[in-house]
Amino acid sequence: MVRKSIRGVLALVVAGIMVALAWTYWPEGDLSRFIPPKDKYDVRILRDTWGVPHLFGKTDADAAYGLAWVECEDDWTNVEDGILAARSRLASARGKDWATIDYLCQLFRIQSFVDAKYDKELSPDTRAVVEAFAEGITHFAATHREKMPDVALPVTGKDIVAGAALKTPFFYDLQMTLLKVMSGEHGAMVGKKGVQTSWIPTRNPFAPQGTIGSNAWAVSPSRSADGTTRLAINSHMPWEGPVTFYEAHVHSEQGWNMTGGTFPGGPMIFLGHDENKGWCHTINRPDLADVYELELNPDNPNQYKLDGAWRDFERGTARIAVRLLGPIRWTFKRELLWSEHGPVLRTPKGARAIRFAGFGEVGQLEQWYRMNKARNLDEFRAAMRLLKLSSLNTVYADKQGNLFYAYNAQFPVRADGFDWRGTLPGNTSKALWTGTYPFDNVPQVINPPSGFIQSCNSTPFRTTDGSGNPTPGQFPATMGIETEMTNRALRALETYGTDPSITRDEFYAYKYDKAYSKDSLMSRFLDELFASPPPDDPAMKEAFALLKGWDRCMDKNSRAAGLAILAAEEYIDFWHRPEVLEKPVEALRRAVDTMMKKHGRIDVPWGEMLRLRHGKVDLGLGGGPDCMRAVDVVLKDDGRFAGVDGDCYVLLAEWDKDGKVHSESIHQYGSATLDAKSPHYADQAPLFADEKRKPVWLDEADIRANLKREYRPGEIRGPWYASQ
Repeated sequence: MVRKSIRGVLALVVAGIMVALAWTYWPEGDLSRFIPPKDKYDVRILRDTWGVPHLFGKTDADAAYGLAWVECEDDWTNVEDGILAARSRLASARGKDWATIDYLCQLFRIQSFVDAKYDKELSPDTRAVVEAFAEGITHFAATHREKMPDVALPVTGKDIVAGAALKTPFFYDLQMTLLKVMSGEHGAMVGKKGVQTSWIPTRNPFAPQGTIGSNAWAVSPSRSADGTTRLAINSHMPWEGPVTFYEAHVHSEQGWNMTGGTFPGGPMIFLGHDENKGWCHTINRPDLADVYELELNPDNPNQYKLDGAWRDFERGTARIAVRLLGPIRWTFKRELLWSEHGPVLRTPKGARAIRFAGFGEVGQLEQWYRMNKARNLDEFRAAMRLLKLSSLNTVYADKQGNLFYAYNAQFPVRADGFDWRGTLPGNTSKALWTGTYPFDNVPQVINPPSGFIQSCNSTPFRTTDGSGNPTPGQFPATMGIETEMTNRALRALETYGTDPSITRDEFYAYKYDKAYSKDSLMSRFLDELFASPPPDDPAMKEAFALLKGWDRCMDKNSRAAGLAILAAEEYIDFWHRPEVLEKPVEALRRAVDTMMKKHGRIDVPWGEMLRLRHGKVDLGLGGGPDCMRAVDVVLKDDGRFAGVDGDCYVLLAEWDKDGKVHSESIHQYGSATLDAKSPHYADQAPLFADEKRKPVWLDEADIRANLKREYRPGEIRGPWYASQ
């Protein structure tokens, strides 16, 4: 009997392994059926000397098909991960750490919303672009199965739209609301075996974290010394992962001619410029999410009270396949609940519902495509009026010298009489909002008298110097618009904002400013530190003296910068700092101990402390957290800081008096951040470390004068650079 039981168990185990193996490696038949006919897409790939791809297509769809191919060539894993996330299949390939994303994708009903709205809310030309892009990924995956083995083919346009719909709410820090629910402030998620906090992300997987956000500024001809319009496109994103920037140029005979940055799996340019205009996004954090405390029926936990009546939850089951070991997977099940308010989580303190901007929205790529194709300010603002992006500041400039800024968001129209920053009563529909304000009601600045605008993740009420700013009284308090000023915004106003005649060299130099303003959180930390009684021990006396003599600038040769960042890093973080901070003297003592333990001294030059590390590359950097030369850092075991996000892809564009465009760019690594064998894996890193840039080529003649290779998708077997 025992032997039979053992054999039965072994049989089940073997069967399970065979099923798992079959799931992973089941023959897909003839993969050539996923390769489109040669005459379906007409696109040429021109790689310049930096490896940057220029896609020349007859139609927009042709160019998008080529864009998909080159993104897969240079960053195939992140492209594949984006498709898996959009399908709630990320944990099945990457393991339990990614189960959160699969759960949230199902809780937010991403796929069902896309299925219901794809044909209705996306125009035929947008669908043509995303479907061609999806077919480009399918083509690459079919011919490079060793690089993209986990995504089932074909990839569809709906997959691409679902990926954008999943990511965008996280740009305004939706995960922080989720964490509050899970951490105990609003409760913690409960599964069959107790509290299940691991299903909610402790870090935003799709946006910057910490003190970093983004920078953008522009000057009109009236503010520049030579009558030129200039725009700095300097969004800050992680240096690696699903939302690291990828540089590309798309050109079609249908009038699409954008160069700039996209994400792996992005079917169009998300920020950049063409011959007529350019724009940059920066992250904003208005109040766009609400948490409701639901009253449950004591006799039926699957009912909640609303307006005096018990209502049934809409219920479902999240099925999350998790790779456990090699090809072995297990499907975990978790409860899915929705109320009239939105998605619901059960907690030890009761059920909590979440209502947030972007829930049910699938038109993000429609708006970005219209922004790409806009030819002037009126057409660009018309694209912005679609209001499909749940957040993101936008800074715009064009060849006519127009400047435009919008504190863009899908602001809920909320009723008075509730504390919208706290937990809301879930038993009354009076606390439910159903509409959002139109785009013309959000804070905006158009052609201010100063000829200057900036956006550095701070309040929109100080976008420009002088008149032309929006005023707080124009907007309901229920919008939850930020009032803080980052150091970057302060320094932008103290540099660009005080110079009435900005030269090209000054425009570039100000971008790399590394100082902390006297009104910054860093300066407040230091002022409070110096107001404390002076310490008695020699090490602390030396530290006090070092910081008192510091010019509050994060230059490579600064000998106080490392100590200052170690002491004040949490203090200067607006959005994620702890509720209770160390006292400045205690923070400094901890920093001194760390410096002595790791380096045997407290005055190590900052360029030795702050490093750009990528493969075998290890370079010193200047700049730091919340500087205009922004580098967010992680302390490594060797006592040095590694840059992880902040300044990454930088694009500086200008239109001269005749309207001719010129631009320069730089990437923190190169055009092939995933392929360590590529010559473009880290070839831009030395320029990046030296705060220099490379030319951007938009005209085909200029591209051909700096051409490394021309080919078509599928034409080359192996890496495109292999024979170069």
